[in-house]
Amino acid sequence: MSFLEKPVPGRLLLDDTVPLTAVIEASQNLQSHTEYIIRVQRGVSSDNSWQVIRRYSDFDVLNSSLMVCGISLPLPPKKLIGNMDREFIAERQRGLQTYLDSITQHPVLCSSLTVKKFLDPNNYSANYTEIALQQVSMFFRSDPKWEVLEPLRDMGWRIRKKYFLIKNKEQPKERYLLSWVDLGPDKFLSDKDLQSAMKLLTGLSTPYLCPLLFSSTSESSALLIRPFSERGSLRDHICKVKPRESYLKKYCNPKKSQGLELPHVKLYGRQILEGLKLLHDGGVVFGHLHASNVIVDEGVCRLTDVENGMLGVPSALRPAFTQLRKINTTESIDVFCFGHLLYEMTYGRPPDSVPVDQFPDAPYTAVVPVLQSILSTEACKSRMPTVSQLIQSPLFSDVPLQHSEKLQIKVPSRLKEALKTAKESLEKRLHEEQRLLHQHRRLTRAQSHHGSEEERKRRKILARKKSRQSAYENEEDASVRNNNNSGSGASSPPTCPSSPTPPSTTGKSVCPLTCLISLTSICLSSHQSVCLSVCQVKPSTLPGLHCV
Repeated sequence: MSFLEKPVPGRLLLDDTVPLTAVIEASQNLQSHTEYIIRVQRGVSSDNSWQVIRRYSDFDVLNSSLMVCGISLPLPPKKLIGNMDREFIAERQRGLQTYLDSITQHPVLCSSLTVKKFLDPNNYSANYTEIALQQVSMFFRSDPKWEVLEPLRDMGWRIRKKYFLIKNKEQPKERYLLSWVDLGPDKFLSDKDLQSAMKLLTGLSTPYLCPLLFSSTSESSALLIRPFSERGSLRDHICKVKPRESYLKKYCNPKKSQGLELPHVKLYGRQILEGLKLLHDGGVVFGHLHASNVIVDEGVCRLTDVENGMLGVPSALRPAFTQLRKINTTESIDVFCFGHLLYEMTYGRPPDSVPVDQFPDAPYTAVVPVLQSILSTEACKSRMPTVSQLIQSPLFSDVPLQHSEKLQIKVPSRLKEALKTAKESLEKRLHEEQRLLHQHRRLTRAQSHHGSEEERKRRKILARKKSRQSAYENEEDASVRNNNNSGSGASSPPTCPSSPTPPSTTGKSVCPLTCLISLTSICLSSHQSVCLSVCQVKPSTLPGLHCV
């Protein structure tokens, strides 16, 4: 695929943030090994599923590639003798299922290319590093002043984004970061508007946004150059790791991660909020705020990868905020991401899940109310606070800023309208995904309730009650029929209730049911009860009731 290659018409851009789930459906023994049949599903729709067949040796290779993360994963041990026994295979299958659950539910491992390729080889078999090298080589042939120093392999979590350390031959001591990225499913700007937007970002010079020095876009990808920070991102600073290392090694299980001091939490938080406000006021879609997209340069936090929203790549936290239907605008997404980041700056690690109602003992009590206003269950069910409201909160309102002048992004009116339309399309896709997820959760809860032990007992009790009621009614009907047929002579059919028998001229009320029953063979009281049951009348409405 060349740099200017057009995408295949009708090609659906894949959202790599949609989680994959995997269930081992069965196993089959071949001559010398066992194969496990795995049902993999993307998202909540069972229609979007497929089967892959894997041997134990495939699991072992996968586990070896993930050992760099420093986490002890529950892969069942090898066994050389007796590994074809039925009981052993069943036990191993349960162990492999536990292993799959542990990697598909881990927030970092689940996005690994190794895991994606293991579960979805059809969509992740391409060599993305080789493709990126081809694109970069073509670009350097057209602009020879740049030179690649080294590829930064697996520095970021995105599968379709690759990084290179480069230099400008005219400034040999300076280092720059070149990134190549595929356009994503949220790309709603036309090619012309996207080029205008990238040109706008390249010309920006504001204190809270990392400068973009060069950008070039095609119909399928983009190439970007910006300054390289040797100190790394804010997450590198929190985890105390080297920025050039693999992200699995850096972030899966950091040993020395530590939260920031309160003055830094306040200062960095206020500067990040100022950057968000600047983007919101200019109508620029972001949605990609997290600790790895913040660069700390001489005490100033700068947002980077601002172009992601325009390029259509999905947010790293999309699986989290898609679960929450009240987070349905790009502004509320940024606030939600800020709460996530503030939690990480405070505790030295991101939250395990959101909403969060029980916060750990915070070193700074002033931070907790802000976290609660964003990440608690009540906050996630209502509206997020705005960026301006967060700036006015006691935690950030008294933070002094070096740049007191009012900052703004001047966006041309035509581009502003295009950005607004793209924003609406992005939110529409989010709403639809949230709706489908909500329907799936309701169906899952209903199925779970229907199959629960308590519900099965309740249905059994209702069935027994219904059976007893039906038996009682059948007995009553049989008794009535027997009574009607027990009189002397031919039996007379009961009079239809809609055509009652005319009243007797003797002045006594006659039962509407014509019964030819001898008064000496049955007591009046019991016969009266039968009459009342069949005729469905109350004794108070038939004074002097007697039967003929």
